[in-house]
Amino acid sequence: MLRFHFTDADLARVRVASGPDPFWETVLGVQLLSRPGPRSFGEWRARARTELLRRGADGPARLVGAAAPPARYFPDFLTPAEGGQGLTAGLEALRATPPARLGRELAMASRTRRLPSWFTGLAHGERSCLDELTEAVRRVHDTVIRPDWTRATATVEADRMLRARALRDGGIAGLLESLRPMLDWRPPTLYVRYPEGRDIHLDGRGLCLVPSFFCHGSPVALADPTLPQVLVYPIARTEGPDVSPVGADRRRKQLAGLLGRTRARVLTALQDSATTGELARVLRISAASASEHVRALREVGLVHDNRVGGRVIHSLTPLGTALLHGGPQHPDPA
Repeated sequence: MLRFHFTDADLARVRVASGPDPFWETVLGVQLLSRPGPRSFGEWRARARTELLRRGADGPARLVGAAAPPARYFPDFLTPAEGGQGLTAGLEALRATPPARLGRELAMASRTRRLPSWFTGLAHGERSCLDELTEAVRRVHDTVIRPDWTRATATVEADRMLRARALRDGGIAGLLESLRPMLDWRPPTLYVRYPEGRDIHLDGRGLCLVPSFFCHGSPVALADPTLPQVLVYPIARTEGPDVSPVGADRRRKQLAGLLGRTRARVLTALQDSATTGELARVLRISAASASEHVRALREVGLVHDNRVGGRVIHSLTPLGTALLHGGPQHPDPA
């Protein structure tokens, strides 16, 4: 069990990351390739393994997997905080990792498992080894993570809207409690299911909650208690919109008849998320009509459904937001 100890200053600095982190997604994605995971990732695993072989990136994937095996400690330098600013910024930070930190974190890793001999040079700060690891992360990301970035961003954004709603309705306590049963908020301590017992005193630094597409099971935290603290957690799983060519053609035909007056009002109302009952009350339509409009919007990939407790909350996908306001559907991980 992880135990995060909060002060009043920490509670004022709790936040949810603005989107998926390309480094956490890459590391957690590679871990999914090497162990059984949810059935929902079965098709992705098969496709990812094929693409790694086809593009000659299976060697880089093995290197990243050796550095970050599942269910074990892996070095914090593999998931730099700068990754939250995009892939390019994170790669620069990884490449600039000080030798002392490389040696310290790899020494910790060696106490939990036997490291391949290749890591000896990295632990000694050899620049060529660090460059090779950085390039391996980039190639793996580009091969198996970037192709699913639209879906990852869409589902992470839907989860963020759930958390924003919980924060709006219940404050920080509501936000933290919305993550049950993974987390248990018993003020002033946040308890997290974890393979090991550890106390982390935030000491005014706050906590960044990072929703992750490829994380499943237990949340993940940094090992070094002196670093800016993050807690990476599995998103409320939803199915992303069909992005195949056939699905895109079908969506275009459906969208042609979509934007009637009431449906446009439903789309606008879902900017802040809502249940079917709330939509019906706000728009002064029947619950059956609200449900029918939401279903039509969901079928064309404009709306996500997420169950929170006994309620189903509807929110816009990036595509829905783009249709409503214009602009890109999702940010590029770079």
